[in-house]
Amino acid sequence: MGGGPALVSANRDTSAGDSNDADLEIFMNKSIFPCMAVVLSGVCLSTAAQTVTPLKGQTPELTQQDIAACQAQSANTSSAAAADTPSAGGRARGAAAGATAGAVVAGARGRQHEEVYDRMDDDTKQAYRQNQAKDAAAAGMVVGGSRQRQDRRQDRANQAQQSANASSAYAACMQQRGYQVGP
Repeated sequence: MGGGPALVSANRDTSAGDSNDADLEIFMNKSIFPCMAVVLSGVCLSTAAQTVTPLKGQTPELTQQDIAACQAQSANTSSAAAADTPSAGGRARGAAAGATAGAVVAGARGRQHEEVYDRMDDDTKQAYRQNQAKDAAAAGMVVGGSRQRQDRRQDRANQAQQSANASSAYAACMQQRGYQVGP
C-alpha cells in the first residue's frame, strides 16, 4: 500500500459494528495526521534557537550560565515595560457611556423646548429619553468595539516590539560576555 501507513487492514471484516471504526480510522489517517504535521512544522520553524558561539574559549558550563543570566536579564528588561491593559468589555463600556449621554442629551433637548415638553405626560417623556438612550447606546457600542480593536492592535504591536527588544538585549548581553550570537 505505498505512500504511508495504512490504518485499515485488508483482512478486516467490515460488518455493521466495525464499519464506523474503519471510517474513523480512515478519517483520522486523512485529516488529523496531515494537520498535525503542518502545525508541528510551523511550531518548529517559529522556535528556531539562536546560535551562540564562544569566542574566548568559555567552557560549556560557563556558556550555559551566561545564557541563563542573559535570558533572565532580557526577560526582566521586557517585563518591566509590559503594561496590563484591559482588552475586554469595550463594547459594553461604549454602550453604557452612549446610553448615559443619550439620556442626558434627551433631557437637555426637552428643556430647550419647555413649552412643548411640559405639556407631555411623564410616560411620553420617559419613552423619548429611553429611545434616545437606546440609539446612543448602539452608537457607543460601535465606537467602543472600534476602540477595543484598535487597542488590541496596539497591544500586539507593543508585544512584538518588546519581543524584539528582549532579543536585542539578549544578543547584546551575550556579545558583552564574549560570544557571537547568530540566527
